[in-house]
Amino acid sequence: MTAQAQVSHPGSASGLAPGRRLLPPAGLTLDQHLVLHGPPAYRGRLGALVDELRAAGLTGRGGAAFPVHRKMSAVLSAGGRPVVAANGAEGEPAAHKDKTLLALAPHLVLDGLQLAAEAVGARDAYLYIHRAGRVSQYLDAVLAQRHAAQVDRVPVSVVYAPPRFLAGQESALVHRIEGGPAVPRYAPRLVAECGIAGAPTLVQNVETLAHIALIARYGAPWFREAGTPEEPGTMLATIYPASGKARVVETAPGTPISALLDVQAAQAVLVGGYHGTWLPAARAAQLRLSNTALRPEGAALGAGVLAALPYDRCGVRETARVLRYLADESAGQCGPCLNGLPRVADTWATLAGAGPHRAARANLERWAHLLDGRGACHHPDGSMRFARSAFTVFGDDLRHHERGYCSGTNSAPFLPLPAHAPLADEDWS
Repeated sequence: MTAQAQVSHPGSASGLAPGRRLLPPAGLTLDQHLVLHGPPAYRGRLGALVDELRAAGLTGRGGAAFPVHRKMSAVLSAGGRPVVAANGAEGEPAAHKDKTLLALAPHLVLDGLQLAAEAVGARDAYLYIHRAGRVSQYLDAVLAQRHAAQVDRVPVSVVYAPPRFLAGQESALVHRIEGGPAVPRYAPRLVAECGIAGAPTLVQNVETLAHIALIARYGAPWFREAGTPEEPGTMLATIYPASGKARVVETAPGTPISALLDVQAAQAVLVGGYHGTWLPAARAAQLRLSNTALRPEGAALGAGVLAALPYDRCGVRETARVLRYLADESAGQCGPCLNGLPRVADTWATLAGAGPHRAARANLERWAHLLDGRGACHHPDGSMRFARSAFTVFGDDLRHHERGYCSGTNSAPFLPLPAHAPLADEDWS
């Protein structure tokens, strides 16, 4: 299988041996995988893996960075017969890490899914992915191979997500697996308590599951050899240098951003993806890639995206493009998404034009925090975080546009977006 982005392992990533990283140099067959790692390290009893994950300090790699052991414990405490789901429906247009992992190391992901099922006592497991591309066909063959070899104790059903930004949201995953559209739902109860068909449901990102498979084999002390005491282990990130050619790297929290990007070639760095935060390049050059370091800047690792905006692009126009996409990708179930985000996108489009637009700027300042915490999901919050940071970082560019001047000399889009965003209701299924 070929991945959708170049793969590399920065020398500063960790001291881990290549065979114990998430990403091998090329995809492995099941036999090669078992020779390299051995069989899945089943514990033989309910909840036995939880303490190891607590000691490892593993947090979710899907964006929220929630402690994995706490999520498992919540499912165990809910009672009933749990369900587990591997979330590989990466909806972030700028991210390639999950697709790359599924293409190069699917057996680690599926081992982690089986181990998670044993840990919480699940008898049903799901793999939630996008249908598009060769990766989905490859995974069908991988699952058939594992079934023939009888390495899996719990049967895995594949459910396909639509190509929508919000389709990978946890409650949207539940809704889609239940047969409905992949839209977030108002959830008075946590999915860990009441998820698929009302059962306690453990949803983990595919990268998180791959880490579980490695921790179960090599232990918590091994996992902590990389990263920082607060954020141990390695992580996958999608890196966009100023040249725009994306690559997926396996690195470690605490790595200097300047070791991953040529920050001097950029005017600003986007951290975390389209629900993330713009930072001035000079400030990004002083920071390390960790939530601990980014939090004081109002930023987070999020979707694991780092993008260096080159000097010849206009940050105002790039922001306006992405905000229009985010507004169009709304599920339209609540006021902040149905009305708020389109108005924000329209206003940014106005600012990306020429001429004084004092009323538009005043409106954006007034709306800056009005949408936070009011949506059915966190889509409005993330979109406004992105918009607020752009308002600060690209302040000079906004003033240039007011005077009828744009500093961008290259009109080609830099940040990736789908060629044709689906807008019809049936596209959620």
